[in-house]
Amino acid sequence: MSDFDLGGLAGMLGGFQQNLQRLQAEANATQVTGEAAGGLVKVTATGGQEIVAVAIAPDAMDDRELLEDLVRAAVNDALTKAQEASAAKLRALTAGLPIPPGLIPGM
Repeated sequence: MSDFDLGGLAGMLGGFQQNLQRLQAEANATQVTGEAAGGLVKVTATGGQEIVAVAIAPDAMDDRELLEDLVRAAVNDALTKAQEASAAKLRALTAGLPIPPGLIPGM
């Protein structure tokens, strides 16, 4: 029979949880900017997937349909960058272990 150290495991998990909370706070504070059409539309998002700013160049406002497409593209670019930044932080925390998306809430 092996000696399983349940207290040690609980300590490891507690440390992991603290690191995860720190990581989530860092992700929420991290900002990335997505762009479309060479910067005509810029969207800034946090690692927590919140859009915090939208900048539209005057030249982009002439064609409403084009502007809508550019905003959508910039938002998608910003959110992709935010997801990638959060995933990189999570990989650093888990030492590269493959953690399925959605397994850890908020990441």
